[in-house]
Amino acid sequence: MNGNNLFLDTNIILYLLAGDETLATFLDNKQLYISVITELELLSFADLTEKEETIIKDFIAQCKVIALNGYVKRETLRIRRTYKTKLPDSIIIATALYLDLPLITSDATFKKVKELTLIYYEKSE
Repeated sequence: MNGNNLFLDTNIILYLLAGDETLATFLDNKQLYISVITELELLSFADLTEKEETIIKDFIAQCKVIALNGYVKRETLRIRRTYKTKLPDSIIIATALYLDLPLITSDATFKKVKELTLIYYEKSE
């Protein structure tokens, strides 16, 4: 595991794109990874404008997008059954485990996954 590699949850990207300076500083000069699920979540918002879609696509292009594979599928099932997490969250967690990367999120439900290296981000208001 390289300290410059991070796996991002969808909420972190939304905060970052909304202008969160703390996150921007923390993520600067890091190699960012996301799940294909995060890509789909970001691009499927109902009222997404053309400009917002372009901004999201530009951000995604700077990340390494990880597709589903056999390991992620098996791990998703185990995570979902063991921790009762939502399916998209289970896929994101399983992908972070597959890559052996720290996952940064603001979703407190991820804290219950003991084998996950988690960076919990509390957004300041």
